[in-house]
Amino acid sequence: MESTHETMSKYYDLLMQDVRMREGLTACMGCGVCTAVCPAAEFYEYDPRQIVSIVQRKNDDEIEQLMKSNTIWYCGECMSCRPRCPRNNTPGYIIQSLRTLSQKLGFFVESEKGRQQLAIKRTVGDSILATGYCLTPSLVAPEMHPEQGPVWEWINKHDKDVYSKFTPNYCSSGPGPLRRISDESMKELHEIFRITGGEEFFNKIEEYSDKKAREMGYDGATDEYFREVYTYNSNTHNHHN
Repeated sequence: MESTHETMSKYYDLLMQDVRMREGLTACMGCGVCTAVCPAAEFYEYDPRQIVSIVQRKNDDEIEQLMKSNTIWYCGECMSCRPRCPRNNTPGYIIQSLRTLSQKLGFFVESEKGRQQLAIKRTVGDSILATGYCLTPSLVAPEMHPEQGPVWEWINKHDKDVYSKFTPNYCSSGPGPLRRISDESMKELHEIFRITGGEEFFNKIEEYSDKKAREMGYDGATDEYFREVYTYNSNTHNHHN
């Protein structure tokens, strides 16, 4: 007769389809070395040892709660945990697998930090598809980045004058940083996203975000909702709160 522990493992099975999970989890003995060296654990309510322990127990309810929580979004993916583990586990890989599955199943919208995935998709993700770069200076809007200071607004308006002093082909054809990526290369990039599932993945983030936005009283995943998830901070994430 199968034990309850063995039958409650559909999320674990889904996680194990991710190569990062298969490489990241061998046999955790709960020593806590990963937590001791983790920079995020020093500041946030975050314990990679506990996360690995939860996943290793294969309990669907616990894993689902983990994927709906802020916890999996605190990891900075520095991989300090990887070389320290005496059992060759990599908690950082397990976190990455949990994040991906959370996004695929739509659980990410249930937490404050998870909802910020829409902001990342619409900034970094859309920038890649529009320009070929993760980020370009012209897309760092002053109203969204007050931390840049008052000078940034001027730089943002005069970006071509400023950056052309450092690279002659700024936003134009030719070699060098911040050059315009050719139409042929952009077409190839979009095809890669389509074939590998990246395009569908981005669409799912938009779809789940839109549904959650309506639940929260917005008219879908509008710019207003985007700005809310981009800027909101409940200040409840670190050890001092």
